Amino acid sequence: MIRKLKKFLGVRLGILIRNAEEEIDRRTLPRFANKPRNLHFQSPRRVSNPGCIWIGDDVSLGPGCLLSATRRYPGKFMQGGPSIEPQEFEPVIRIGNRVSATGFLTIGAVSKVEIDDDALLASHIFVADNQHGHRNVDIPFKYQHLDRIAPVRIGRGAWIGEHVVIMPGVDIGDMCIVGANSVVMESVPPKSIVAGAPARIVRQWNEGSGQWTRPGN
Repeated sequence: MIRKLKKFLGVRLGILIRNAEEEIDRRTLPRFANKPRNLHFQSPRRVSNPGCIWIGDDVSLGPGCLLSATRRYPGKFMQGGPSIEPQEFEPVIRIGNRVSATGFLTIGAVSKVEIDDDALLASHIFVADNQHGHRNVDIPFKYQHLDRIAPVRIGRGAWIGEHVVIMPGVDIGDMCIVGANSVVMESVPPKSIVAGAPARIVRQWNEGSGQWTRPGN
């Protein structure tokens, strides 16, 4: 009887703690550019310039996410380095309705990063619309101007696997699948499966047969 009571109390305590954590997460949400409904954004989390970030309704973002909309680079946190003329940006991060990310999603934007409705993202995914400059080997790379700036888009209903890196200028089409540990350097047509580093198309949806087939078949 005592063992059952302890188990019952342990379960109830766990539920109370979880509910309290969810309430804290909800009350401490940043002030985004819009007011998303039913947003679940777990702590710990890091958000820079939330006024440049739009989030749709019914979105779920797991713990450890970083949403970085950079307006000025290098920023104040890099004071003490070489004297570099800062770059000024008007970044946009736009996350659609019903997007789900397991956790540890990193988005870095100085131009635009868009994730369309119903996209599914696994954990430890990196998405950026820019790269650190590397034109001068006499200046540490972190102080050099950001380079290769180009918008990034993840299409409607796409599924992005674990530990994927999505590079600047990439457009991942609607209903695509990106395999785990892939590095996507080029745009992907809709209804394709890509994998590898760099990622290559391994399957495409065949409307005639209603199946995934190898390219060219």
